Amino acid sequence: MRSERRSKIYGLFIFAVLIFGMLYLTIISERKEFNRQIKSIKITGNYLLNQNEYLAFAKLDNDSQINVTLPVIKSRLEKHPYVKRADVEFSGDNEVHINISEKHIKAVLVNGNKFYLATGNFEILPLFPNTKISDMPVITNISNSVLIKKNQVLKTPDLVEAFKIIDTTDLTNEELYKKLSEINLRNGGDIILLFSGIDPPVIFGRGNTVNKIYSFNQLLKEESLQSRFVMNSSYIDLRFNNEIFLGNYDKTDLTE
Repeated sequence: MRSERRSKIYGLFIFAVLIFGMLYLTIISERKEFNRQIKSIKITGNYLLNQNEYLAFAKLDNDSQINVTLPVIKSRLEKHPYVKRADVEFSGDNEVHINISEKHIKAVLVNGNKFYLATGNFEILPLFPNTKISDMPVITNISNSVLIKKNQVLKTPDLVEAFKIIDTTDLTNEELYKKLSEINLRNGGDIILLFSGIDPPVIFGRGNTVNKIYSFNQLLKEESLQSRFVMNSSYIDLRFNNEIFLGNYDKTDLTE
């Protein structure tokens, strides 16, 4: 019994020493880090915004304000709505290297005269000036637009349908995905798609997304059809099962 008790006491003593040692090393390292002057900061992994925009948000764009620790830099950057994670470390010559992992942006969301970003997780983010959005599809006229608020999750049937169209187009033909410029949800009506380089609007309707995108992609592969019929049509209608209707009306009511 005595030997067992001594072993427990010895084990607790060793454990306490290890904890104390770890705390001591942490405090010492933080003090050394704080006393280490930061001469420059370099950000990598960013696409949506350039380095200066992120540094300005984190209040690190002024040399007199860089006298902070690495955890503080990390904390400030991870408060940015675009940033999922920021890994911060010294990389030599007192330069701080920050690798940013941005959230996956699915589309630009337009609500009246306000613009937002929608992530793949249906999170609605504010749109900051100078954000690179030229290659993103735009989603317009979403139902229940009053529900749109920044920094909230909005997984409505409309957005689910729009994301299916984006994902299916990307998986079917990357070039076609790059041309997808607008998904007009028409407040719950038949969805209309606009593609850059393809003049007629596409009446997509709702549902049966995979078959419709596949059929439309096959149509565009036929060069003779594309030049002779598609480009000269007033609109392309994909609402019929396994059929594509090319309309030639001078005016349509599909501009909502």
